[in-house]
Amino acid sequence: MDCLFCKIIKGDIPSKTVYEDELVKVFLDINPSTNGDMLVVPKKHIENIYDLDDKLLLHIHKVIKELYDLLREKLSCEGLTIVQNNGHGQEIKHYHVHVTPRYSNDKLSTNKNTDILVSIDDVFEQIKD
Repeated sequence: MDCLFCKIIKGDIPSKTVYEDELVKVFLDINPSTNGDMLVVPKKHIENIYDLDDKLLLHIHKVIKELYDLLREKLSCEGLTIVQNNGHGQEIKHYHVHVTPRYSNDKLSTNKNTDILVSIDDVFEQIKD
């Protein structure tokens, strides 16, 4: 398999590993948005959330909670953004979670696609049961 994250997990590509256990590896993002930006990656190749079992999903979020404590203590971050993409927008087809520490001066954008948004009422009508 020619998966970048699988190569990092196997040690074929070096990483700045922050945490590792039998299920996941956490390493610093080489293209960070803020100081301490990291990725939580399951060691087993799983493409997206549909293939992820609930036990691993819970474990990943427990690890993220511990990472938040670490980031607050060591880097004095003031918040945390957690992002996970599937399909469109997922650059590497190996499930991973972006854990981005937030700082009052980080200048990360929260731009919205206002030019393509429809009313919240229209969306609700489309997705409600």
